[in-house]
Amino acid sequence: MKQIPFETVTIVMGSQSDWPTMQMATKPLTELGVPFATAVVSAHRTPQRMVEFATTAHERGTKVIIAGAGGSAHLPGMIAAMTPLPVIGVPVESKFMTGMDSLLSIVQMPKGVAVATQAVGASGAYNAGLMAAQMLSLSDPELQQRLIQWRESQSAGVPFEVE
Repeated sequence: MKQIPFETVTIVMGSQSDWPTMQMATKPLTELGVPFATAVVSAHRTPQRMVEFATTAHERGTKVIIAGAGGSAHLPGMIAAMTPLPVIGVPVESKFMTGMDSLLSIVQMPKGVAVATQAVGASGAYNAGLMAAQMLSLSDPELQQRLIQWRESQSAGVPFEVE
């Protein structure tokens, strides 16, 4: 049986079809030199895999989990209920309500089970990667310096004039 990959940031999604969205989370992580791993871990189709992942991630070196889900979007909350690690939820756009159902499922967590929910879709996934790097930078001065330089570069790339 294949093992779930674990890394400093582990990005999981409920379905392979979520990858085009969730791949955006890898962009800021790559730019900032933060190691990550990815896996499909469905709350509904692979519940045992999800339980194993959520309950052992902190023992296997993961520091932050990014979990993307569409439709009923239970994955981020279920993982958050079983791990001491911070979980960043990404609502993946669905065909029925353009991701609003996913957003509401992820953001409406009960008291005591926290998920840092991002925007629906690619922007939310990108920001999830950025937020994971920001969280890690609190205890990693070198990453914090790379993040500061990254932000300065972002600001420098905005023109003053409208052409």
